[in-house]
Amino acid sequence: MNIDFHYGVVYIAARVGGMPAGDAITVAHACQYVDDATTAGILRFKGGETFERFATAHKLFDYATTEDDKNRLVWTPFHFLPAAEGTTLHEKAICRPDSVVAREVVRRAIRQQGTATGLHRLGVTLHTYVDTWAHQGFAGIESPGNRVHLLEAQDCTRKGWLARLKLATEHLIEHVEEDVLTIALPVGHGAALHYPDQPWAKWHYIDGRNEFVQRHNLPEFVQAAEMTCRVVRAYLAKREDFETQPGLPDNVKDVLTNLLDTNRNEDDNARLLHIRNVVESGGIPGLKESIPEYVPKGVGSWKYKATGLTHDDDTGDDPEWTEAFENSDYRLFHDAVKEHRFVTTQEILPSHGLRIA
Repeated sequence: MNIDFHYGVVYIAARVGGMPAGDAITVAHACQYVDDATTAGILRFKGGETFERFATAHKLFDYATTEDDKNRLVWTPFHFLPAAEGTTLHEKAICRPDSVVAREVVRRAIRQQGTATGLHRLGVTLHTYVDTWAHQGFAGIESPGNRVHLLEAQDCTRKGWLARLKLATEHLIEHVEEDVLTIALPVGHGAALHYPDQPWAKWHYIDGRNEFVQRHNLPEFVQAAEMTCRVVRAYLAKREDFETQPGLPDNVKDVLTNLLDTNRNEDDNARLLHIRNVVESGGIPGLKESIPEYVPKGVGSWKYKATGLTHDDDTGDDPEWTEAFENSDYRLFHDAVKEHRFVTTQEILPSHGLRIA
């Protein structure tokens, strides 16, 4: 999923679920920031203090060249949560929508309600949870299950660097792309291009097990929004049985379904802007307000507000370690990430027979 869902739809679901606007922004921002927190390592302060950060995403195409053991600590706990179904490691590593493992990860986040990192932990967890619908069938480790052949989609166009691969016929392009991408991008859904993340996409392919897979994203994405609303209601009520909580009202679900289906700009930031405009104009029943602009990097970002640094590589004068840093969204997010990663890789997955880190 992209920023239109992780930030825009998650904010809508949180507000409809009864969360105050300020808290909903924190949750939605943390949910999206999982895709933008690409800087790992130690942050050093002027006085010698240090703070450890884990990256929750790789920069564009870094996952094609990063070692598999590092991939496991990024893609698996945050983007391709294993369902732990099957017998072999590769079978267990495959992501499945709303799996038993996913629900346990959500319950562990709900338990953090009222803690300093509670809202940020919820946002991180919701990113992982809703991605189980979009990323189903793929794994966050190098796996033959990630292979894609005979990829076809309706109502979608090819853009970006793939356009430069144009050859004699469209048929030849498709097969060249599949073969090249399947080899070059062995982790996650790289070989499936952007189709898993487009809310309206209808697509199909032959997977690495030589099985025909047919996908229609729209009902899957609506279900993810529905469950997000239920999670938020449970979080506010301090109840772990989120599955039993009310979801989106029917009128909201109908409007959201239409919005996800018709908002088809290839640029996910443009799709987010449209969602923000719809919310501001009162297009979502019971919700008429402004959604703040999301700033991932540089001036105005969580990192900048906490440290004054404007670059991913921490170039510039070392920041001062202050109480403001301790209370910042940036610090709380990264501590929430540590909590989520530990619980997922060291407790939940091993308890389901899967050790990957």
